[in-house]
Amino acid sequence: MSNHRYRWAAVGDINAFFGLMLDNVAGLILVVSLLAGVFQFPAEFAVQAMVPGTAIGVFVGDLMFFGLAFWLAKRTGRSDVTAMPLGLDTPSTFGMVFFVLGPAFLDAKMRLGLDEMEAARFAWHIGIWAIVMSGLFKVVCSPVSGWIRRSVPRAGLLGSLAAIALVLISFLPLLDILKTPLVGLVSLAIVLTSLIGRVPLPFRVPGTLGALVVAGGMFYLLRAFGVEGYAASSTHSITPTMFPTMWLEAFEFQWVDRFSEAMKYMPIVLPFAIGTVVGGIDCTESAAAAGDEYPTGTVIFVEAIATLAAGLCGGVVQTTPYIGHPAYKQMGGRGAYTLATALLIGTAGVGGYFVYFYQIIPEAAVFPILIFVGLEITAQSFSATPTRHYAAVALACVPALAFLANSFPSQIFGDPAYSIEGLGDPGLRDKLQTLLILSNGFILTSLLWASALASIIDQGLRRAATIFLICGGLTLFGVIHSPVPGSPLFWPWSSEAAMVREYALGYAVTGLLLFGWSFCLPAVLPTPSHSEHDA
Repeated sequence: MSNHRYRWAAVGDINAFFGLMLDNVAGLILVVSLLAGVFQFPAEFAVQAMVPGTAIGVFVGDLMFFGLAFWLAKRTGRSDVTAMPLGLDTPSTFGMVFFVLGPAFLDAKMRLGLDEMEAARFAWHIGIWAIVMSGLFKVVCSPVSGWIRRSVPRAGLLGSLAAIALVLISFLPLLDILKTPLVGLVSLAIVLTSLIGRVPLPFRVPGTLGALVVAGGMFYLLRAFGVEGYAASSTHSITPTMFPTMWLEAFEFQWVDRFSEAMKYMPIVLPFAIGTVVGGIDCTESAAAAGDEYPTGTVIFVEAIATLAAGLCGGVVQTTPYIGHPAYKQMGGRGAYTLATALLIGTAGVGGYFVYFYQIIPEAAVFPILIFVGLEITAQSFSATPTRHYAAVALACVPALAFLANSFPSQIFGDPAYSIEGLGDPGLRDKLQTLLILSNGFILTSLLWASALASIIDQGLRRAATIFLICGGLTLFGVIHSPVPGSPLFWPWSSEAAMVREYALGYAVTGLLLFGWSFCLPAVLPTPSHSEHDA
């Protein structure tokens, strides 16, 4: 073991900071703009009540991960430890807005007859409960997360990570980049050339900073000349409120009285919490593959504490470890980028000035950073997995593709004026319903499918059979393959379970088939360890 002093700040932290910070700023804005745009939720209330606590969750989590990096550096004697990144969970952001906060706001106005501000407060209290319960659930999961990581094949853990990277981190931001392609493609080229091609910019300027300066300058130059498509976006209409105080009402604990109302949303909320636990385990495995071996239970516990801190301070989106650790490490990030992100996001949320960042920085100039992170994670998911398991990693991406294909229709059918049942073409109805079933709980589905195929490749048919039987059981509770928008949980005897009972039966028959098949094998090959690679 070497005895080098930990270099917790390096030039690479600049690139890493811009990537992690801007992702979190965009997430904060997304919550407010979706609530205001889709549900006519009062934006000022969201800025003053919901955003500060949500930002505090990021502050607490990234600060704890900064400290954990020092612990790992001291334990290993290494000077190049990269801190785990943490931020707002993207699936939860959409899920909380479309299936918890928005519906609770409308329900309070229509069923309870509350005015706009009181309905917003009602929805806020429901959101607080959702995040607090998610945090408590993660606390319970943290002691067993290490066992889960040791038990699940690396192809399953990293395969589901690759699926998230391609869909949520790479593809969806690409749509925003190409809304202004002149700026977006230039920024993307600078980021990929400097960070993946490792071609240095003049004067050794960091790639993310170079992309921001060059592409951002182009954006404002085009705007100055009045070029169509380069005007301010609609989200810029959100009025900043400096040093908001409404979030402090969370410490009056009036939200506790909404317990019974909040519990009906828990079947929707808990699957998202499960998803972040699985994602946190994936991220720990990803960091280990990149050289930083963090304790899985500790990572999940930090995630739990950050989520609890967010909820208790009035936050409405849970935090999660980000899957970009190998990308941030490749950038040269150490610990300073998480410390800087914690300080900036925390003060921006509590101080109310985060809106200014979104107003000043064009999306097309910074979103290419997310493309790099997604590509780096996908590449690492393959390189850190045995060659024979590549097919399992690829299979993990299929449920994520269903989520992608369903993401835009689900926003349409989230509007009460539209529904799948209202479509005239029965074939299209069936395809959209199947897409919904496959996409709900896709992170866990990706992990299980990839793990099963990896086990089959290693001739571990009984292990694969067990995984398929687990899939069947989870389907009956809606943990995966929920047929209802929002992916709520349900009981096996409910009408929702009846809609996917054939899926559960299919998993059960498949499991029994593989179990019987295992007796026909002359010998069962041992399952390789996570660190084993094909020659």
